[in-house]
Amino acid sequence: MTERPSITPVILSGGSGTRLWPVSRNERPKQFIALTAAQTMFELTLARLDGLADATAPVIVANAAHAELIAQQGRPGMTIILEPAARNTAPAIALAAIALEAQDNAMLVMPSDHVVTDVPAFHAAIERARPLVADGWLVTFGIEPDAPETGFGYIALGDELTQGVHKVARFIEKPDLERATAMLAQGGHVWNAGIFLFSARAFLEALAAHRPDILAAVREAMEKGTREGGTIRPDAAAFTASPSDSIDYAVMEHSDKVACVPVSMGWSDVGSWDALYALAAKDAAGNALHGASHAIDASGCLIRSDGPAVTVVGASDLIVIATGDEVLVLPRGHSQDVRKAVAALAERSGKP
Repeated sequence: MTERPSITPVILSGGSGTRLWPVSRNERPKQFIALTAAQTMFELTLARLDGLADATAPVIVANAAHAELIAQQGRPGMTIILEPAARNTAPAIALAAIALEAQDNAMLVMPSDHVVTDVPAFHAAIERARPLVADGWLVTFGIEPDAPETGFGYIALGDELTQGVHKVARFIEKPDLERATAMLAQGGHVWNAGIFLFSARAFLEALAAHRPDILAAVREAMEKGTREGGTIRPDAAAFTASPSDSIDYAVMEHSDKVACVPVSMGWSDVGSWDALYALAAKDAAGNALHGASHAIDASGCLIRSDGPAVTVVGASDLIVIATGDEVLVLPRGHSQDVRKAVAALAERSGKP
């Protein structure tokens, strides 16, 4: 392998995004919706690759139910792998790694539904990581924290391997507020963004060492699958037989050669309506308005309507989300409670 292997972006697009219900639904999850800009989250992810040195056309690993959305919002030259079932990130990445195994490019794995506002900083972090890929390291990108967030996993940084790249000391589960505050004060800890860079071969070797059951199922799914043009459909029975596990649990937490590049790049996983409020432009009263929405004597509200006109009068710190068939109202700061509404809807109708 050369010191500068080509990079093949691998975009994971299998999520359902129900934390942004009722706008995000199983049939059209948040990555295919314009939430932070005129472009959808998926389109913004593709645009983030523009100008990346030595990059090939991307591989998209997506839910088979979203094939039409991928085709509508994608670009020419993409390879699309359609998952017949959701099996978390380790099997999804394994599908792409097997597809890329022969050429053994570096794989830049990233979710399709994140925001990165400082793309040059992201590209610079990738350049810092590239030399380690040739030596078989599995590299993750850690977001330099600016608050004691309890909704993210953390990475404790170890010794510096090269300038701006550290060996991972350990992965830390989502902490409580006290521990998150302590880690922020201590320094040397970053948020786990779920973005990775490694060679296809190094990932498959690590998966073989730590989760051979996943690798065997995914290999069988790819061997028995079909390909038509740039679209690969893994065998449904074989892939569904794979255990469901994340890349962190299956591989990263067990491997010896795991490195982390800390980076500040204006990152958000847009994982809640509160996160979207933080990103949104606001009026003088701190209201973030979208679509047919209005605020009168109101402050600190996120008001979004893709359906009827919504006017909030004399209220503060509310989240009000309206679509053609559902309206969600809850206090700002409590957007994780959307899951209660989704659960209630599923109980009423059988699907979110």
